[in-house]
Amino acid sequence: MKEQFSIFRKFPTLEQANELAIELGKQGIDFILDDNVPPVDVTFAGNTLRNEIEIRIKQSDFEKAEEILEKNAETLMDEVDKDYYLFEFTNEELYEILLKSDEWSKFDYTLAQKILEKRGKSVDKDLLNSLKNERLKELAKPEGNQKPWIFAGYLFSLLGGFLGLVIGYFLWTSKKTLPNGQKVYSYTEKDRKQGMYIFYIGLIIFPVILIIRAFSSI
Repeated sequence: MKEQFSIFRKFPTLEQANELAIELGKQGIDFILDDNVPPVDVTFAGNTLRNEIEIRIKQSDFEKAEEILEKNAETLMDEVDKDYYLFEFTNEELYEILLKSDEWSKFDYTLAQKILEKRGKSVDKDLLNSLKNERLKELAKPEGNQKPWIFAGYLFSLLGGFLGLVIGYFLWTSKKTLPNGQKVYSYTEKDRKQGMYIFYIGLIIFPVILIIRAFSSI
């Protein structure tokens, strides 16, 4: 079975994405450049489609790609300006970067470690791995209350609207990609079941409405 490509990084511009793509190519890592988040990764709770450039790689290559970014970040350490904003961060803020490494560049993540070490704070592999695992658990949690979308989904499906099908399908199947490349369902099992019911109701009623409209126009 062909291994699926997962989102590794997102960039606001193609130029920034190409810098990483070139480096991945040099290291023999296959990648895909995508414009905009695909529908399967869309969530109803606060996320909308934005113009973003995604780099997708195989999940088995995530660790190797992370190592490449870390090495590149290390080479830039000696060139960093002493006025760089991270030097003004408190220890708590720097540890926050280590916890939420997916929200920061690899350079900032590596520099935060160096600053903490210079301040005499303990930063070892066990701590970093513990923070990564804690973050993955947090990100893997299903999205919160979807009752408004469930209500809207049933309403549109019962009225024969195509939107009901769409809402039901996303509630039922939508997934999100974690920083390690793993994909998990975006919603709770209970909400996903409701999405499935909404989808099948819409699947039955939508064509019936189309047939009725077709005959009424004759």
